[in-house]
Amino acid sequence: MKRAARARLSMLAGVAALLALALWQWQRDAHGAPGTLLALDPAAITDVTLRLGDTPAAHYAKRDGHWWRADGNRADDRYLDRLAAAAAAPVLQWRAAADFDAAKIGLAPPQAVLSLDGRRLAFGAMSATGPQCYVQVGARVALVSLRFMPQAPAAEHVDLH
Repeated sequence: MKRAARARLSMLAGVAALLALALWQWQRDAHGAPGTLLALDPAAITDVTLRLGDTPAAHYAKRDGHWWRADGNRADDRYLDRLAAAAAAPVLQWRAAADFDAAKIGLAPPQAVLSLDGRRLAFGAMSATGPQCYVQVGARVALVSLRFMPQAPAAEHVDLH
C-alpha cells in the first residue's frame, strides 16, 4: 500500500473515531438532560389559572385559537401564550422538594402559582447562582430561567372590578 493511501486511510479512521465519540457524547448528554417543566405542548394548552402572590386567581380558557377570561372577555393572546410557554421551560436541574426549606426558596408561600391544563407550577424565589428561579412541580423542585416567572398582565388587561 502506498504512503498516500495509508495516510488517507488513517485520516478516515480518525474522522470516524471522532464522529463516534461525538455521537456517544451527544447521546449521553441527551439521556442526562433534565428536560422541561411539564410534558405538555404549550400550543395545545387550553386552560390557564394564575395566582400572583396573595391576589385572587385569574382563570383563562382558549377557544377558537384565542384566550378568554373567565368573565367572557378576550384576554391578551401573547400574554397567555407566554404563560403557557412555561410548560416547555428547559430545566437546569431537578431536586427533590424535601431537599429544601420551602420558605428559604420562596415556595412557602409561592410567589406565583400557574396551573396549565390542571398541572400546578409553584414559582419561588430567584436563585443566588444567577437569573434563575425555583419551581415546584409535584414532589420535585426545578431550577429554570427567570424569564419563565409569571408576571402581571399589562395594565389594560387587568380587570380592576
